[in-house]
Amino acid sequence: MVGAAWSGLDSQLVEPQRTCIGCRQRGDKSGLLRLVWSAAEGAVLVDVAARLPGRGCYLHPSCAAVALQRRAVGRALKVGVDPEQVALVLAELTV
Repeated sequence: MVGAAWSGLDSQLVEPQRTCIGCRQRGDKSGLLRLVWSAAEGAVLVDVAARLPGRGCYLHPSCAAVALQRRAVGRALKVGVDPEQVALVLAELTV
């Protein structure tokens, strides 16, 4: 299992948990999309491989509208983001 951590207690691999910024529910990292702020591009990017540098946040694909309504992306990334640019990125996720 890629990206799993060894629990040591019960001899099983445990999937890392992350919190969705839209619904605030915890879930397996593999089931969430990572969004990252790219200072070089000055934009929010979808980090498909979860390898881009910088501060990131996690989101269920189905929670994109809720995250946009709550303005959760800018808050999670701790940077002022353009709501229209974030809406475009999140709209691409739902297509």
